[in-house]
Amino acid sequence: MDRIAITGGAQLNGVIPVSGAKNSAIKLMAASLLTDEPLRLTNMPRLADTRFLGKLLTRLGVSVTESDGPDGQQTILHAPEITSGFAPYDLVRQMRASFNVLGPLVARSGQAKVSLPGGCTIGARPVDLHLQALEALGAKIDLHEGYVYAQAPRGLKGAEISFPIVSVGATEHAMLAAVLADGVTVIKNAACEPELVDLQECLNAMGAKVEGAGTPTVTITGVARLKGATHAVIPDRIEMGTYAVAAAMAGGEVRLTNARPELIESLSVKLEEAGATVVRTEDGVIVKRNGSRLNAVDIETAPFPGFATDLQAQFMALMTTANGESHIRETIFENRFMHAPELMRLGADISVHGGEARVRGVAQLEGAEVMATDLRASVSLVIAGLVARGETVVSRIYHLDRGFERLEEKLGACGAQVRRIKGDGEPEL
Repeated sequence: MDRIAITGGAQLNGVIPVSGAKNSAIKLMAASLLTDEPLRLTNMPRLADTRFLGKLLTRLGVSVTESDGPDGQQTILHAPEITSGFAPYDLVRQMRASFNVLGPLVARSGQAKVSLPGGCTIGARPVDLHLQALEALGAKIDLHEGYVYAQAPRGLKGAEISFPIVSVGATEHAMLAAVLADGVTVIKNAACEPELVDLQECLNAMGAKVEGAGTPTVTITGVARLKGATHAVIPDRIEMGTYAVAAAMAGGEVRLTNARPELIESLSVKLEEAGATVVRTEDGVIVKRNGSRLNAVDIETAPFPGFATDLQAQFMALMTTANGESHIRETIFENRFMHAPELMRLGADISVHGGEARVRGVAQLEGAEVMATDLRASVSLVIAGLVARGETVVSRIYHLDRGFERLEEKLGACGAQVRRIKGDGEPEL
């Protein structure tokens, strides 16, 4: 398995272009199942997760073609017919979001057999809300031997879906299924993340009638069929925020481009509170720190537009060398402080009690061998390694490759001393 080695001490100075959003791209790819015409997605990231989903879609009858088009990296997906409604465990387990092929398969072909995605290292994340939404739309759901059997031979029907808690994945799944349902579907207590707006725009470009994404109520008027379309994937706000934190950690000046500053406003405010300079631009942000020590600040994760849970680990890394004591409260996922013990191997002073971590800033981190436990935790260790004395080696970086495109290249272009150490073979996921 590959590892990443970071020699700390170098400031970051330069430009980092932000890739398309992983969390949006994989749901947009699933939308290709809804039409027999080609769907062209531009600003597409090249990641392990998009590759995993591409393999699954190919099995279901979708041709997946990646290329460099006039608008940059693009993926063209075309499913003239659904050749299989079976999504096996060995593919679904590699990425939870691949479970979202269930709704589009049932919406288009009337039936599907999709594996339950299994456990998750950062929390249970059950799919019961997904299944309740499909049942509300008229699908008959049976669970047997780890698989979901869903049938709607006469098609899905519009319905009111009221989620008891906010769920990004369940909201997206309901939207993907309801666009071909007969009648009007109203989703209440919907998630409001920007990726949902991106999904709405793509579906509407395909001929759907969706409104309200980005608010707690989404209304979908079903149509008989969808057509092909071209859609640009929204910039990745988590990648943007990650590099903003990296710049604040290492010092220097980094300009993040091809992005939208309003997508990380909650983070930018906290970076400024800590003592970094954040300049909003038309296509991103500039993050500067002159070398002075940052101040400790508290954060609490919350649904968008609050502080993103997917930036919590990165911000914890930033606070490990800040002046004072910070408190980090995680409200979205249980068990999402697994990076804390690895940061402590670098000399961080962190104590965890339930859903809250207390971080006392230290003057200096020391390089060591550490292990990634999940996607966002892996990059938090890279960020800490940027300032740790000596060399930090991060193993199990297949987690990192799921969500960050050309990380070594992007950081290296700004002066970071970071390199990939090639391993033997592919990891067992």
